[in-house]
Amino acid sequence: MKQLLTGNEAAAEAAIYAGCRYYYGYPITPQNELINYMSFRMPQVKGTFIQAESEIAAINMVYGSAAAGGRSMTSSSSPGISLKQEGISYLAGSELPCVIVNIQRGGPGLGDISASQADYFQSVKGGGHGDYHVIVLAPSSVQEMADLVYDAFDLADKYRNPVLILGDAQIGQLMEPVEFKKEFKENLPPKDWALTGAKNRNKRVIKSFYPVKGELEVFNAKLQSKYKEIENNEIRYEAVNIHKADVILVAYGTSARICKEVVRKSNHLKFRIGLIRPITLWPFPTEFIRNMSERARCMLTVEMSAGQMVEDVRLAVEGRCPVHFYGRTGGGVPTSLEIVKKIVEIMPKNKAAKTLLQFAGVK
Repeated sequence: MKQLLTGNEAAAEAAIYAGCRYYYGYPITPQNELINYMSFRMPQVKGTFIQAESEIAAINMVYGSAAAGGRSMTSSSSPGISLKQEGISYLAGSELPCVIVNIQRGGPGLGDISASQADYFQSVKGGGHGDYHVIVLAPSSVQEMADLVYDAFDLADKYRNPVLILGDAQIGQLMEPVEFKKEFKENLPPKDWALTGAKNRNKRVIKSFYPVKGELEVFNAKLQSKYKEIENNEIRYEAVNIHKADVILVAYGTSARICKEVVRKSNHLKFRIGLIRPITLWPFPTEFIRNMSERARCMLTVEMSAGQMVEDVRLAVEGRCPVHFYGRTGGGVPTSLEIVKKIVEIMPKNKAAKTLLQFAGVK
């Protein structure tokens, strides 16, 4: 049965379906619907909900319950995620599974509460200290928010690694029909690495501190091997109309929704526009983008930022075709018309591009 939910509410309910029974958060707009939803749903499933005294406290509470084997989650928005970065590094360094939801807002600093995608670097490059990665999933609809949050808990457990859901204010507060089709998980298998208390148990140690010379290098090699396995197995993306496309748009989240409208409007024209939508921002679909760049005349990355994912697109393309960028910052959201204008700008001699511009309603 479908329900009409915001993206924030869908994320919360999906977490409960996935067996999350420990949630710790701190209020910040525009993710407050998530923490509010958890405040009344967690007691209903005999879970633990704590509104912590700070974002720093919340992420360290996640560390504690994750170390004890519980499916644990926190959520916040951009400045709050910044405060959690040290804890996220500790979670990655201790190989603890958890799910973190970031409903991005404008920045830097306090910025504003409008939608943004300016946390890309922070998310995929490791916002904390050390050589680590978190798996980063980027939903573009309320239904996908629910599906990816559910999957995130399984991925976190599979690889003993934090998973970050990277949404934005539009996805978080947008209301759409959503259906929870997957299993409601209650009795999860035990984790043979989790802490179980000090009485009558085999010794188990969870740590990220390796003071003996050489130990940390060995541990980091293990982490890098795990990250390579994730890159080999967990890349997700959506490709729309890319075969024989003259211009391939690359976008995620809200920006990708708008780009799909541009692709849809161009379908009946000879001029071809395609779209690659990365769903995993880390691991990034580098090889697929590289292969598609050999077919296209150019690529255009569209983001709600000053240009961040475009760097990974350029690294993937390796000069095979030109890579252009269009972005809006500070809560600005690209429109389909602005994207069309950018396409005309980068392909000024193409008559079909001008036809597309007229089709979009510009004289």
